[in-house]
Amino acid sequence: MSSDEYVQNGVTRRILLAGPRSFCAGVERAIEIVERALESRGAPVYVRKQIVHNVSVVDDLAGRGAVFVEELEEVPDGSTVVFSAHGVSPAVREEAEKRGLDVIDGTCPLVAKVHAKARRYAARGDTVVLIGHAGHEEVEGTLGEAPESMVLVQTAEEVRQLSADDAPQISYLTQTTLGVDETAEVVDALRERFPLLYEPPSEDICYATTNRQNALKAIIPEADLVLVVGSANSSNSVRLVELSRYAGTPAELIDTAEDIRPEWLEGVRTIGLTGGASAPPALVEGVVSALSAYGPVTVEEREIARETVYFDLPSAVRGDAPRPADGLSS
Repeated sequence: MSSDEYVQNGVTRRILLAGPRSFCAGVERAIEIVERALESRGAPVYVRKQIVHNVSVVDDLAGRGAVFVEELEEVPDGSTVVFSAHGVSPAVREEAEKRGLDVIDGTCPLVAKVHAKARRYAARGDTVVLIGHAGHEEVEGTLGEAPESMVLVQTAEEVRQLSADDAPQISYLTQTTLGVDETAEVVDALRERFPLLYEPPSEDICYATTNRQNALKAIIPEADLVLVVGSANSSNSVRLVELSRYAGTPAELIDTAEDIRPEWLEGVRTIGLTGGASAPPALVEGVVSALSAYGPVTVEEREIARETVYFDLPSAVRGDAPRPADGLSS
């Protein structure tokens, strides 16, 4: 059916914009690294995996000369390669060094902190339990820091099946883009299973993931439908969809406004709208514009926090890059 058939006669829909939404500091940093590498070194610049998990971002950079590859064997000798924001294992770094590749590290500093904890905990003899999603690039990179000392769990049930009674010390880490509530359940299971569990002094789930989940929680009770702008392989975006559905509000993950299905809007008076941490703000704005085709809308911003975090660029591409005046360097 066409959009005209779904226009609500005489009814104005509300769009509740969750804030913060869209790009986080780590994503902005990673994208700028690729852009600056293209400017200073010229195309092609190779990127191992997707620099961030968003189709539109990857397509845009590919159009400007970035070449995305799955593994380093696809990168010609002597070429520039950027490691994605999700991080890589030491084995990947060693391979790049052996091949003499010009490496620019786009790893999010918050992911790098988790890697450092993994090395530190393993070095003192801990069995390190990593809470995360199997196959995710961030998880693979973190596990690679201490493969003999780490074990991956995804659920509380998997925690109960762990066999590590002879380990001198059990500690845990988490993927940075997990759902806050689901992770708390797994951590509670770890505490019950291992009373002497060593807990990190600060949580690993990143500020941006937490903020976006809390912002969405604030508008879910008023929404008849939630739209999350983000790609299917974006962990934090998928968690936002799950969060809404768990609360009883229908939710859909869309890459762009073109993915909106008119039937989703039938009978919907209030739409909650947000974007995952790797979704460009312009795509969220495009959704607002597209929704107006289905009838008059009002837009309300619901901001629960103001993000001013800024991460310095790596020296390889820093140059004279300006810093935001109100940013916090990390």
